[in-house]
Amino acid sequence: MPYFSYKNGILHAENVALNAIAQQFGSPTYVYSKAALTANFSAYADACRQHSLAPDSSLICYSVKSNSSLAVLQLLNRLGSGFDIVSGGELLRVIAAGGDPRKVIFSGVGKSREEMRLALSHDILCFNIESIPELHRLNEVAAAMGKHAAISLRVNPNVDAKTHPYISTGLKENKFGVAYEDALACYRTAAALPNITVAGIDCHIGSQLLDDAPLLEALDKLIELVDQLAAEGIHLHHLDIGGGIGITYDDEKPVAIGDYLGRLFARITAWRQEKYQGAPIKVLFEPGRSIAGNAGILLTEIQYLKHSEAKNFAIVDAAMNDLMRPAMYEAWHGVQTVARRSSAEQVYDVVGPVCESGDWLARSRSLAIEAGDLLALMSAGAYGMTMSSNYNTRGRAAEVMVDGGQAHLIRQRENPADLFALENLLA
Repeated sequence: MPYFSYKNGILHAENVALNAIAQQFGSPTYVYSKAALTANFSAYADACRQHSLAPDSSLICYSVKSNSSLAVLQLLNRLGSGFDIVSGGELLRVIAAGGDPRKVIFSGVGKSREEMRLALSHDILCFNIESIPELHRLNEVAAAMGKHAAISLRVNPNVDAKTHPYISTGLKENKFGVAYEDALACYRTAAALPNITVAGIDCHIGSQLLDDAPLLEALDKLIELVDQLAAEGIHLHHLDIGGGIGITYDDEKPVAIGDYLGRLFARITAWRQEKYQGAPIKVLFEPGRSIAGNAGILLTEIQYLKHSEAKNFAIVDAAMNDLMRPAMYEAWHGVQTVARRSSAEQVYDVVGPVCESGDWLARSRSLAIEAGDLLALMSAGAYGMTMSSNYNTRGRAAEVMVDGGQAHLIRQRENPADLFALENLLA
């Protein structure tokens, strides 16, 4: 994480010391680097410009579920991003951040009629359809509104992403998408519906992929379907290959974005030249973690050091409600002390105050620490704040964006009164 580094023994976000952020904004606090977000998005944008078949023949649709903070969405919108959403609430967040609904694609298996109406009223770019019942519902909603809904089918190619089973989405047993074997018939149905416009094809096989081979295998299967559809007179405007490229949490070595997109565009270019005289097809991407993950950390303060016969515990003020990934996935996050100490290290489990044995953030880490020290949970910019909760009536953390030498509060810390403001006592 190059934008989080030590200077004079103190961990900094860009040019701001993390202990200064804790002093000003408290803890736990999520801290994001504007420069890191910009660089990670630019890795996609630069590769698309280098390899795209024609101007405006690609669109990066940032996956809002990975980090939906308004300031993050605002920044990415200014950089030219579109957005991939999975709820009506996420669409409203994009709009509140200044995003263009016409650059929004709507994924997810359970879209309600209300969400469909909301999206249609804002003329979003496309719905990624995941079942025949959803297709018919969207046609009915669009007809009642006097509109046509542009759709892609999310095709499940039965490709093993070789990732954690909770974040694998492209196998037959997963709930996502239309089975590859059923896709052609589904497209025929969609093409016959009066208020549906067939626009594209979509695929997303999973998250935290370190190798692009499964993604390129999925691309080949999508290309086969596009050719079959063209033979039946169903011509697609775009091809959405999804997201999924991983990041380094510990010692992983994910494929470089530029290398992956270079191979992907090379295949698409050769295919279009062979079959369609070089006619371009717009290529969409849905990156999330690879943009936000290593652009943020969770800052937390040690409350107590507890030593027992079996383990040593560093009890901090952050908890599983702030960072769910370790409890949910047994996910690894690096732990760094904000101020380096010269004292001897001991092995600790870093745990929170929530009343659950699953409330741990890191296990068996060698740390030189004392009570009152600050720790940084690294690589926490994606699926940190968005998965947080108010369990144990704990307010969610503050969020801070660092821009060079300036730290900006982009979300205030919740207090208990905020948490029960919408509740009512019985008469």
